[in-house]
Amino acid sequence: MFRIVSVLLINLFFCSLALAAPAKNCVQVKGSDTMVNLAQAWAERYMEVNPGEFIAVTGGGSGTGLSSLISGTCSIAMSSRNIKGKEISLAEARGVKPYEAKVALDGLAVVVNPKNPVDKLTIDQLAQIFTGKITNWKQVGGQDLQIVVLSREVNSGTHVYFKEHVLRKNDPNSKEEFTPGALLLPSSQAIADEITQNTGAIGYYGMGYISPKQKAVAVAKDAKSEFVSPVTENVINGKYPISRPLFFYTNNAPQGQIKKFFDFCLSKEGQEIVLKTDFVPVK
Repeated sequence: MFRIVSVLLINLFFCSLALAAPAKNCVQVKGSDTMVNLAQAWAERYMEVNPGEFIAVTGGGSGTGLSSLISGTCSIAMSSRNIKGKEISLAEARGVKPYEAKVALDGLAVVVNPKNPVDKLTIDQLAQIFTGKITNWKQVGGQDLQIVVLSREVNSGTHVYFKEHVLRKNDPNSKEEFTPGALLLPSSQAIADEITQNTGAIGYYGMGYISPKQKAVAVAKDAKSEFVSPVTENVINGKYPISRPLFFYTNNAPQGQIKKFFDFCLSKEGQEIVLKTDFVPVK
């Protein structure tokens, strides 16, 4: 991991120089924190087989990536949600025509501390927990312990997806919001770290972040449905109820080195990297 970070920091430096004196061998990739580890793995392998070409990857959230694409400060925006209508309008007003490509799939894991005996929850229970209607673990079969709700910040595509698909249950008329008491954290890793040290905490992130230090709960659509774990097989077969696509966005259809990097990410080798980083291939 140190080697990956070091290589990417060096290439970010070269990309910065390239922006000052435009070069054609640097691609800036920015956005979804969920996708950072995957994109870094793609970038490292791509640069190994294409020496002299640089891919710089940074996070900041889906909204940040799309804003950077619209402002012209990145080549590729990573997003764990579809681009919004207002973002498209803003882009078009600035002469940017967003091009969307689905590059991987992801199961959104709901995680608790391993010491928490609760290991399965329905979508309705999750909605009540994250909106603050359920506040104690004993209400869902756990210990008499206050629930600490963790969420990504509002700029995160993961935050938006979870709100729309879990809290609001895909109802466009719903106005449900995260409980005001939720702790908004800046990254998936921050949620993972907090879960590790907080027995009462519950949070969510892309299943690529799951480690033995957190426990992913099985999720069911309702009380009558099967409880399903967030693993690759269940995302592919559509059984896991909190699954989503992951996107790259560019200004117009990709060309040149950007297209070359796209093609690599969607190649057999690129999609094998998707599996190795615990995401789900689109091919």
